[in-house]
Amino acid sequence: MAARPQPDIARCMAAEGVGTALLLAAVVGSGIMGDRLSRGNDGQALLANALATGAALVALIFTFGPVSGAHFNPAVTLADAIRGGLPWRAVPGYLIAQVAGALAGVAVADAMFSEPVFSPSEHARAGPAQLLSEVVATFGLLSVIWSCGRRREPATPFAVAAWIVGAYWFTASTSFANPAVTLARSLTNTFAGIRPADVPGFIGAQLVGAGAATALFLWLVPTSPESAPEDSATGQG
Repeated sequence: MAARPQPDIARCMAAEGVGTALLLAAVVGSGIMGDRLSRGNDGQALLANALATGAALVALIFTFGPVSGAHFNPAVTLADAIRGGLPWRAVPGYLIAQVAGALAGVAVADAMFSEPVFSPSEHARAGPAQLLSEVVATFGLLSVIWSCGRRREPATPFAVAAWIVGAYWFTASTSFANPAVTLARSLTNTFAGIRPADVPGFIGAQLVGAGAATALFLWLVPTSPESAPEDSATGQG
């Protein structure tokens, strides 16, 4: 059996940090722009936010995927390590880079639109419906990643972006589905924000959804020792 190639942690951290920063700049920046141009029409603002996020996500996965797998998401990183696709020694570096990148991306987005940098959000996102939405959104995201990454790898960036754009609309929470994104968005008091008090519930729900999807796909599409070297992370996972 061929040995699994070991990741270059420094390069992976750089890719995860820059990629996550650009993703948050797209999420928060398009939310601000959409809100301003829609003149109070939340539907138009959400549509602009979703489409811009999806388009940026496709480009970022293609750009950074060959280096780090383009996780941009602690839930994906932890799940990938559980599946054996990422060495556990690489996990702390990935998580640090993702959180730092997310915070940098929010700061840049706020600065681009002359908004206060790192201002706690007042946007309430609480209650059972919101938490269930995050479970569903993250479960779907990880399901798309695990299935496409194994069987339709070239389609993974488009499939991941399509899920996120759709989930913006069919979940009550507008599909954060990412602990680093959730934490960073608590520090922008703009259209894309979330109250800091609501962050722990969102992150807990996201980890539940990610864990459920990972367990399901370990059964549906098990990773055999023979296939393990090729079963690397692609897209966001």
